[in-house]
Amino acid sequence: MLALVAGTGALPPAIISAFPDALVCALDGFTPDIPVALSFRLEHLGSFLAKLTDRGVTQVCFAGAVQRPSVDPAQIDAATLPLVPVIKAAMSKGDDGALRAIMQLFEAHGLQMVAAHDLVPELLPVAGVLTSAKPDADMMAEAVLGERVVAKLGNLDRGQACVIQGAKLLAEEGPGGTDAMLGSVRAQGGILYKAPKPNQDRRADLPVIGIGTAHAVIAAGLDGIVVTAGGVMVLDRDAVVAAMDAAGKVVWVRPETEG
Repeated sequence: MLALVAGTGALPPAIISAFPDALVCALDGFTPDIPVALSFRLEHLGSFLAKLTDRGVTQVCFAGAVQRPSVDPAQIDAATLPLVPVIKAAMSKGDDGALRAIMQLFEAHGLQMVAAHDLVPELLPVAGVLTSAKPDADMMAEAVLGERVVAKLGNLDRGQACVIQGAKLLAEEGPGGTDAMLGSVRAQGGILYKAPKPNQDRRADLPVIGIGTAHAVIAAGLDGIVVTAGGVMVLDRDAVVAAMDAAGKVVWVRPETEG
């Protein structure tokens, strides 16, 4: 049985449409756009893991956006008490490090962690240009710089996206995510570049773009979206391509080995 630990955004609905019998779970305070069968607090993680195994869950997928929750020591229950050192260490790490540590706790309880794109492989487009408009030499150069910037951010376990215009970095993704970054940009040309962090555990927190990303890129005045092939999921692909085509913009799924 599959349990979907769902956050906000369009990814959890995309997974549940393919796996309607999955047990939908959610961390308190992060309500997904699908019905939740089981909610939990981080202070009750041990009890939550026991409930999953009691219900016959064998696989778990993390999908959707969540922010790092605060922990109330007074709320920690007896089943979670032995996990406190791991949870405390996880909370002191960056996003990827924290997710790795939490996933190890799930695995220690006999639960297999599975990636969203392994469940729904079509979420990962193959390399190529999805739109009628194609990248020119300037966009290719911007993509090379974007790759370098995101690699630097990723090595610091920070963002997975940036905005590049010519030889300039206009914005880099922070804790607010890609939408917040794009909302701060008004440009004439340039790209959104998005890729996973170097050495990222790709079973969770793989970057995602969707129709909201397309609208935000158009509103920001950018020329297109460049994502790394095999490393960024595209939700509502047909709608994304249609919106970008209508605006004369580019969606380029760039080979990871390029540049």
